[in-house]
Amino acid sequence: MNKFCLFLLLFQLINCSNTPKKESKHIKLNIIKKQIQKKEAKIDLDLILNKDNSIPFLMRYGMENTEKKIRILTKFGDIDIELFENTPYHRANFIYLTKKKYFNNTFFHRVVKGFIIQGGNSDNINTSKKRASIGKYLLPPDSKKDYKHHRGVISMPSSEIKNPHKLASPFEFFIVIQAPGAYHLDGHYTAFGKVINGLAVIDEISIQATDNREAPIENIILKIEIIN
Repeated sequence: MNKFCLFLLLFQLINCSNTPKKESKHIKLNIIKKQIQKKEAKIDLDLILNKDNSIPFLMRYGMENTEKKIRILTKFGDIDIELFENTPYHRANFIYLTKKKYFNNTFFHRVVKGFIIQGGNSDNINTSKKRASIGKYLLPPDSKKDYKHHRGVISMPSSEIKNPHKLASPFEFFIVIQAPGAYHLDGHYTAFGKVINGLAVIDEISIQATDNREAPIENIILKIEIIN
């Protein structure tokens, strides 16, 4: 009887000593698996965007990059803009391009006095190169959020290609100068933010001399940075 009890005790001790090792190994494997999944799920910031992958990319990018305030720096002063959260693709796109430094050294290339100022392009070949490195894609309109084109609203122009659905050119934007607003644009273009500081700056830009193509005679170079 004593031998049997001794054997049973030894058997239990062996099992108890093995159990933690099995659990530890199992936990370690789960940790490694999660690390691999996290690495695999990491968004590819060097992805060349196109019509098929741009929306899934921007959806994911927007969830991981929640900033909504940007600053446009010009020789006339700074323009602070708050981007609307419920125009997610347009907000994410603008934050993405800002972090990629796409807008730096582009121009306010179109000025229509009393109406709008438009930026995000230039005649510099580096701008074309930057666009090519980011990709060729358009954004679907998101114009049913009841945002009006009030004075100071930032919106996105349609692409110049044949475009019956008003798909937006992701590299350009315009700011409404007209007071109280340019409401004939509502429902046709996506308003995705508003000026919260710097209305006097956009007014100063809007009165600069232009040529017959509505391009400022003197380049109005801009730079954009994230402020929050």
